[in-house]
Amino acid sequence: MNVAVIGGSGFIGTRLVRRLIESGHRVIICDKRPSIVYPDLYVYVDVCLPDTLWEPLAGSDVVINLAAEHRDDVTPRSRYDLVNVNGAENVCDACIHLGIKKIIFTSSVAVYGFSPFPTDECGKINYFNDYGRTKWLAEEVYRSWLRKNQDHSLTIIRPTVVFGEQNRGNVYNLLKQIVYGPFFMVGSGKNVKSMAYVENVAAFIEYCLNNPPGEHLFNYVDKPDFDMNSLVHYVCNLLNKPEKIMHIPYSIGYLGGLCFDLVSIVTRKKFPISSIRVKKFCSNTIFESNNIKSTQFIPPISIYEGLEKTIKYEFIDKVSGEVFLTE
Repeated sequence: MNVAVIGGSGFIGTRLVRRLIESGHRVIICDKRPSIVYPDLYVYVDVCLPDTLWEPLAGSDVVINLAAEHRDDVTPRSRYDLVNVNGAENVCDACIHLGIKKIIFTSSVAVYGFSPFPTDECGKINYFNDYGRTKWLAEEVYRSWLRKNQDHSLTIIRPTVVFGEQNRGNVYNLLKQIVYGPFFMVGSGKNVKSMAYVENVAAFIEYCLNNPPGEHLFNYVDKPDFDMNSLVHYVCNLLNKPEKIMHIPYSIGYLGGLCFDLVSIVTRKKFPISSIRVKKFCSNTIFESNNIKSTQFIPPISIYEGLEKTIKYEFIDKVSGEVFLTE
């Protein structure tokens, strides 16, 4: 199968490309940034520039779109709409022009916002930020493409927070604080978080290559879920180190986040702490992937093994010759 991976130079994309190559697919990496791991497969593509899409996507059997503006502090805010929504429109236009009948799009559980738990694929759309809003609007763009082409196939995957080796996102920052301690726990630590290991997300995207015509919607989450206290305990056990947790009441932590918000506005600088990040850290984010349960997909790696691999790579081995991504 000829597969075009938009955003293929990134964290999930590089893992996915490796799996696709090993399975015998012909892959092209479409990205604004070159692929360090697979430079020979790379072609420059910017979803905001329609003319860059047509030639690279020509001849593809399926287009996988991983590209997104995803940080919660992007400026200007119009970038969310430009990349996530207009980018989706440009991808659909290119697929129509080139006769491509299958699209796989990675959305996000951010479309649910601070949802009641557990939330499955039938959960209410209740986004609270521009990222969640524009991911939902992008989903609707792809659904419009499908409605006009009933014999086409659209797969929408909404992953929860994804972690793994060489990613520098929220889970890495959390693990780093636990490892090097003391760890400042805002709130009681009883809030529960759903997570997903990158290799499993890539494996599921690959699994969806053979989805038949129609719409296919999936949350992606690896089970079991951890509450924050249990996650700290598990990580400390892996490292054979004592737990050093300093609890901060939520009200104080949130007030501190508001102070950083104010300083950020005045200085126009971005800080790793903000009120929304404190709120997200202390909230329950529990998701179910009930639609995956009706498939035959089995994650290749348990979440325990994924955490162990990540911690070993990042904080024990320190040196590795393997490269997974460009970020």
